[in-house]
Amino acid sequence: MAILIDSPIWPAHGTVFAHLVSDASLAELHAFAATAGIPERAFDEDHYDVPERRHAELVALGARHVTGRDLARALISSGLRVPARERPNALELPLVQRWEALLPGHAELGRELLHRWAEPHRRYHTRAHLFAVLGSLDTIADAGSARAVPRPVALAAWFHDAVYSTDPPRPGQDEEESAVLAEERLSGAGLPDAEVAEVGRLVRLTTAHSPEAHDTGGQLLCDADLAVLGRDLAGYRRYAAQVREEFGHVPDEVFRAGRASVLESLLGLDPLFHTPAARGLWSARARENLRRELEAGSWITTSE
Repeated sequence: MAILIDSPIWPAHGTVFAHLVSDASLAELHAFAATAGIPERAFDEDHYDVPERRHAELVALGARHVTGRDLARALISSGLRVPARERPNALELPLVQRWEALLPGHAELGRELLHRWAEPHRRYHTRAHLFAVLGSLDTIADAGSARAVPRPVALAAWFHDAVYSTDPPRPGQDEEESAVLAEERLSGAGLPDAEVAEVGRLVRLTTAHSPEAHDTGGQLLCDADLAVLGRDLAGYRRYAAQVREEFGHVPDEVFRAGRASVLESLLGLDPLFHTPAARGLWSARARENLRRELEAGSWITTSE
């Protein structure tokens, strides 16, 4: 294991910054940063941004100076690199563009939703999750006969976790309040009653992810919402760690029991994915990931 630092060449705030990473674990990186007095706010998903004036000091403390290319390679090889599509702060513009294409003339509603998805208590249910669900909808539609994602399904994706609480957790209630929010806002935006009702119905389906066999829209949304389960191992571990962070106030034993119940419920879904495209893309890996986490004690931490 090693702490790596590249050259300070990245300009911001009147100086230039270097990147500080670990080639093995975030726990090692955070421990080094704490010892060196690097503030938590300098952490950006998979690295710390450190100003040029501290570069020599950090090398003296044990960070190994490498080229930017070697640092990037080490971060990728470690499985710790967080892709741009999973960085909530980088997704505002593409999400604004998606919203404007989906519901032109209602920018204020889009801003309200983006604000909700950026609430500070969120760690997994962020703009990155919203962006991933929208992308997964496109993937499923492109691979199937739908060709395009129906507007009620896309709107339901925007609203499905618009209300999200972790202290206390409110399973079912958050989905209901998100559905009610969708119905109120979309009615106010002048959408037809039937379309508003369909969006509300779809949002409520994400409580149990069990759409009927004939429910094309419900299958699309539920499969896209659960696509994260089919990530590669590094991506799945990031997801599991983010879920733990969202419930950081919950004691370990209580969290493990609750998480185990969630994992068992997901494994009990038959089918887990409903559309042929989603089953082919994510089903086998998702079940492997779920079983692995359950066997590990229902708790994957960022230090593993």
